[in-house]
Amino acid sequence: MKLWNQRFQLDRLLDDRPGSAARNWMISGAFWMFVGVTLGLLLAIFLAAPDFLGGHRYLEFGRIRPLHVNTVWYGFLSMTLLGAGLHYVPQLCRTTLYSERIANLAMWIWNISQVAGMICVITGYTSAHEYAEYPIPVDVTGLFALLLVIYVTYRTIDQRKEPLLYVSIWYYAGALLWFLTSWAFLGGTGQRYGVYDAVWTWFYGHQVFGLWVTPLAIGVTYYIVPREAKRPLFSHSLSLIGFWMLVTTYAPVGAHHLLQAPIPSWEKVIAIVQSVMLLIPVYVFLTNIWVTMRGRIGRIEESLALRFVVAGTIWYWVVSTQGTLEALISVQRLTHFTNFVVGHSHNGLLGFAGFIAAGAIYDVLPQVTGHPIYSARLANFQYWLMLIGQTGFFFILTIAGLIQGSAWLNGESVYRVLVELHIYMIWRAWVGTFIVMGAYVQFYNVVMTVRGARPQREEYEPVIGYADQELLAAQGLPAGNGYAAQTGISKP
Repeated sequence: MKLWNQRFQLDRLLDDRPGSAARNWMISGAFWMFVGVTLGLLLAIFLAAPDFLGGHRYLEFGRIRPLHVNTVWYGFLSMTLLGAGLHYVPQLCRTTLYSERIANLAMWIWNISQVAGMICVITGYTSAHEYAEYPIPVDVTGLFALLLVIYVTYRTIDQRKEPLLYVSIWYYAGALLWFLTSWAFLGGTGQRYGVYDAVWTWFYGHQVFGLWVTPLAIGVTYYIVPREAKRPLFSHSLSLIGFWMLVTTYAPVGAHHLLQAPIPSWEKVIAIVQSVMLLIPVYVFLTNIWVTMRGRIGRIEESLALRFVVAGTIWYWVVSTQGTLEALISVQRLTHFTNFVVGHSHNGLLGFAGFIAAGAIYDVLPQVTGHPIYSARLANFQYWLMLIGQTGFFFILTIAGLIQGSAWLNGESVYRVLVELHIYMIWRAWVGTFIVMGAYVQFYNVVMTVRGARPQREEYEPVIGYADQELLAAQGLPAGNGYAAQTGISKP
């Protein structure tokens, strides 16, 4: 009896049912968003009222801030977007995921590494590299989980029945390999000497966004938009042009954070030129998506997922255009080290990737659970909370940053400018509460959906989940999980 109970518990932890891995990764992502934005609100209040946290050493700004950043990108964004990929890769390959058990094991290891990393940072053990503050043992644990995901993904692609690889798979499979290389060789390698430590840190730090979060989010967008707009993708060729341009232009742009530092001039020139060239893959992607949506704008009102994803593409345009401008020396003299850069980073991680990740949750979760979203009203409420909060962040931090930069250029001292910025920090904390409430609403909606709670009102068309697909297959009917069904076209 005891052995049976242990086996039963193991089966629950390492579920092998179709869609279980994608479901568990996305539940984890929603939870970590809940945690991450709560930490962000604490930081925002701290900036408005420095005595708020009581001066306790475990609650210092320098410890909470890396927790907030890593929980958002490593916990929320990574787990949510990876979960989406574990769903759509087998769907687009017309096969099943190679191993739900291995993918679930990777999910538990990833969560354990996230918890361990938080404990290490809060107690003062850190590598002190931005986006890589977790110490080396935590990095090794996370890398093992990533290797498991890579193994499952590539074995799934290898056993595909669909001969053509849709572009979402290109981005997902590419992101896994790019980030494996960056993380293994750059992220957790400890301190280096002098200015080269900063060079390597930003070489890695920018790749976290550009060659990890960005391709994962783009892959989700290419999966969701044609399906929800009920229209074939405008151009498969454009999507691959964007893919290869992203690969070839993004890697060296991190040095544009160091234009004021004594790094080699050739490295600065390459960073600036590549930052400008990045507009090509960005605008190619946006053109492809927005032209696909032409004549289907009304679908945004009907589809929760499409609403979030389209908003994410608009924020992608904002953050990418803004990032290219910031890479120019003449602009950076005004914006560097100011709140303008903080607003820019929020545009990328929350505005672009965060909205797309939320859209992925509302698109994929009903398919892998077989349950409709618990409350479309709550999801719509979350959308407006996030939109108001993120828009407020953008304008408030942009204005605060321009005030800082202008004052410093005119010879004003740092401490005298702080008085002028105080009102903006209060506004920042206030609009941050909208984002926090949106994360809380999302987590509640996710939990209730997974539990199969009765939806408050069926406002959106029902989805076909895995359970329904198995029923259709048993009746000899097409389950609708192939390439053509997902993209609306039979070939790219």
